Amino acid sequence: MQHERTRSGHVNGDGGIREEGTVRPFLHVLADTSDKLSGVCSILEEKFTVAGERLDADSKLSQTPVAIVIRAELRDVDNIAAIKKRAGKLAKARKRIFLLEHISHVCISQAYALGATLVLPSTVGRAKLLAALTDPADGSSAASGDALQPDNAVEAAATAVASMFTAVTLGQPLDVDGTREAGRQIADRITQHGLTEWLMTVRRHHEGTYQHCLLVTGITVDFGLSLGVGRADLERLYSAAMFHDIGKARIPLAILDKPGRLDAAERTQIETHPTAGYEFLKDHDGISPEILDAVRHHHEYLDGSGYPDALCAESIGDIVRILTISDIFAALIEHRHYKPTMPRAEAYNVLCGMNGKLEKALVHSFKQVALTR
Repeated sequence: MQHERTRSGHVNGDGGIREEGTVRPFLHVLADTSDKLSGVCSILEEKFTVAGERLDADSKLSQTPVAIVIRAELRDVDNIAAIKKRAGKLAKARKRIFLLEHISHVCISQAYALGATLVLPSTVGRAKLLAALTDPADGSSAASGDALQPDNAVEAAATAVASMFTAVTLGQPLDVDGTREAGRQIADRITQHGLTEWLMTVRRHHEGTYQHCLLVTGITVDFGLSLGVGRADLERLYSAAMFHDIGKARIPLAILDKPGRLDAAERTQIETHPTAGYEFLKDHDGISPEILDAVRHHHEYLDGSGYPDALCAESIGDIVRILTISDIFAALIEHRHYKPTMPRAEAYNVLCGMNGKLEKALVHSFKQVALTR
């Protein structure tokens, strides 16, 4: 479906329609439903010439607009794919305003990962939306009270995770350097402010698999710092942690976020994620064999009871051993809407009870990370 209302006049060179001696700036509107599309267009037609399309339609709008307004549910993979298909046209517009239905930091991060210059809630008032578009700057000053902004290291990391999962889902190349840089920012944040501040911030603003990846990376970084590893080894640790669950992008959300115990078929599907992540990453430049090993084997146990390759002690490297402890601890303490957060002391006791599966000396060293750092 294409929605287009343009008034009589001619196009000038600045993306506007000249009408009766005045120039009405030309805008594109994209939305995932007809109701959203017509609602946004009706607001903007007061001051602009508007052409709109639904995201599930083939892109037919050719004129370069001064701005693009997108209202869509960014938890929907099909919407993300449709927006990315229009990336070339989006990049030509100076302002790209996303209106979000679901105000979570994951969706905010996803919007910026897709190229937003300003992110606003879909409930933002008519006057503020028009002000954001007519402000000669990027619009953020006009709507500063409503703008949804990413939070430095936390949201840089969340944006990297969102981009990473989107790349896997759409079969596109991964921004390896961007993901590694986000891990470095997490390491800097924890070095300056400590692990507890990171855990509290991530659990407050993120959910599901995104939350888990950020928690694992923070815990792995702090574990490495507590062990006194050098800069190169710390980079290996946070890179492994950032990439470790990338294969979960292949798992349906209904399974990933299921409240309660998985059945046998669901468990089997979940257990494909280390191999899926390895297969996706192995052909990317800049991913070392050590990182690939960590992605594939972070669910292996010293007694051979893990997956996917049932490795035993001598076959499991140091990075994997550290990552596995951090991964289990993060899963225990993460916040889920359907279960209470396990206290850190209780989670550490669970690790201590996994006799024969985890390296005893490392579990002992992890105590200060779990309880006191």
